[in-house]
Amino acid sequence: MKKSMVLIPTVALLAILAFAQSDNPVPAFNSNPPTAADKLPPILPKDQRWGESFQNPYQVHAYELAEKIPAVLHQLPCYCYCDKMGHKSLRTCYETTHGAHCGTCMKELYYAYQQTQLKKTPKEIREGIIRGDWQNIDLATAVTMN
Repeated sequence: MKKSMVLIPTVALLAILAFAQSDNPVPAFNSNPPTAADKLPPILPKDQRWGESFQNPYQVHAYELAEKIPAVLHQLPCYCYCDKMGHKSLRTCYETTHGAHCGTCMKELYYAYQQTQLKKTPKEIREGIIRGDWQNIDLATAVTMN
């Protein structure tokens, strides 16, 4: 009896995840860099990067890197599926404290920055994110990226 009680919620969770991924396999992103007409909010300003959201060095550093590649982030999906709450791309995560609270957002950001340094295009970086290459990022050591 106990096995079936555990199995049913697990199967239900897997079914929900499969449906969510099949419903929208790639989260929202933009195919091109932002234009002046897009009037995007800035990456969260430095004076707002404090408190609980920024207790770890990699959280603060992620926002510093986001300021360096906002147009790239605009062209990338975010696999925490925050597009379900209105985000338009990975860049949106860094306009608020959302990115600091989400390991997925931070790993994707560090991956995007790393790949940008390797001269990869936003399209190539997006393909790597879709493949899941960002999952190999270790946040504890990522803070050493410049």
